[in-house]
Amino acid sequence: MNSKVNIQKIEELSLHALPALETQLVDGWIVRFSNGYTKRANSVNPLSPSNDEVKEKIVAMRNMYRTQNLKVVYKLTTNVFPENLDAILEHEGYALDGLTSVQLLPLHVGTAPPANNAVIYNDFDDKWFTDFCALNKVRETDRPTLKQMLQRIVPRVCYVTLFQDNKEPLACGMGVLEDGYIGLFDIVTNEKYRNKGYAQQLISTILHWGKEHGAKHAYLQVVLDNHPALNLYSKLGFKEAYRYWYRIER
Repeated sequence: MNSKVNIQKIEELSLHALPALETQLVDGWIVRFSNGYTKRANSVNPLSPSNDEVKEKIVAMRNMYRTQNLKVVYKLTTNVFPENLDAILEHEGYALDGLTSVQLLPLHVGTAPPANNAVIYNDFDDKWFTDFCALNKVRETDRPTLKQMLQRIVPRVCYVTLFQDNKEPLACGMGVLEDGYIGLFDIVTNEKYRNKGYAQQLISTILHWGKEHGAKHAYLQVVLDNHPALNLYSKLGFKEAYRYWYRIER
């Protein structure tokens, strides 16, 4: 699979893995709104060729996001349309933010067994959601939006929590399985128990679940300043496939 096809594939999978509350297709650009919760769920994704003049579209995007009381956010890779969109947005004053590495792992290699203290929910579960929001410090005002987004996921999902003996959550995360790819999302460890290997156990559990359900590849997204996570993913065999970043209206 060449790099452009790889990017297109993973970007489409990741859109499905975190559905926005509202999505519009505007001349090849996928436009997402979710009450301002996270950049990726409130962003313009220029994944397909378009016909309209690009500067007119930029103005149209600004107007669309203003009706939602949001700044315009573009999620970009090296495979966008038009190819020079990043340079155009930079010239227009859009700020660079959130440089992120997208990494892949073939699952024909051996993976560690699932953790003994893992609980896997095959459907959305309020207990998992409560623990996840607590560990991830999701604001109370954002929780209804996030819950709606997670409940809109169409592909198969596993929601996983590692528990301490006293039932205190140690780590949470989720895997979204589609078309032979298991995507790892929102891996978070309890602050009191970091650097003890729980994130690795959590990931191994999700990968094992993915393989059992037909996954051939795994993918994840990690910001480039998260050095502990980068080191962990490298140790597990993940390799960078491409990067994405945001351009945000000032």
